[in-house]
Amino acid sequence: MIVLGLTGSIGMGKSTVAAMFADAGVPVFDADAEVHRLQGPGGALVPAIEAQFPGTTGPGGVDRGALGEAVVGNAEAFRRLEALVHPAVAQSRAAFLESHRAAPLVVLDIPLLFEAGGWQAVDRIAVVSAPADVQRARVLSRPGMTEARFEAILAKQLPDEEKRARADFIIDTGAPLEDTRVQVNRLIACLVTPRGG
Repeated sequence: MIVLGLTGSIGMGKSTVAAMFADAGVPVFDADAEVHRLQGPGGALVPAIEAQFPGTTGPGGVDRGALGEAVVGNAEAFRRLEALVHPAVAQSRAAFLESHRAAPLVVLDIPLLFEAGGWQAVDRIAVVSAPADVQRARVLSRPGMTEARFEAILAKQLPDEEKRARADFIIDTGAPLEDTRVQVNRLIACLVTPRGG
């Protein structure tokens, strides 16, 4: 099995590319979706988060706005939150890999692959990238997004050019969707075709 780490900065189209891998039959582990599940109604992390950050959960699970208020700008609180979330996501990821161990290729969709050290646990890395003006337009069109919030998110992420430099593969999403799908399908063919066969 080849474990492909899929990453990219905000607004680069990573979720769209992950869906293309899934559409092609490649098992995809979505780290963000797993965090939402763990923090959603009845999620395994809800009691621990409430214990650490009282008043941040309710019947719908974690109130992301309230939790954000509790940790934003507070490095120590953010570390405490990560100490709860990261091991739970790692456990889910291990279970995913075990359940798909017969697959020739799996994708780990991890937004902060480089920033959180996850790149060490994958065989190859694909970075989803688009021109900076395309990225900015995509992100600023999101509901509730502001220039200041966008800049704050970018400041926490490794710059796109550094991600591209560290990648084994770059998937360009600045082109039409069908062009991106062709790139994804070529990459799958490249990774799952037996060597010398």
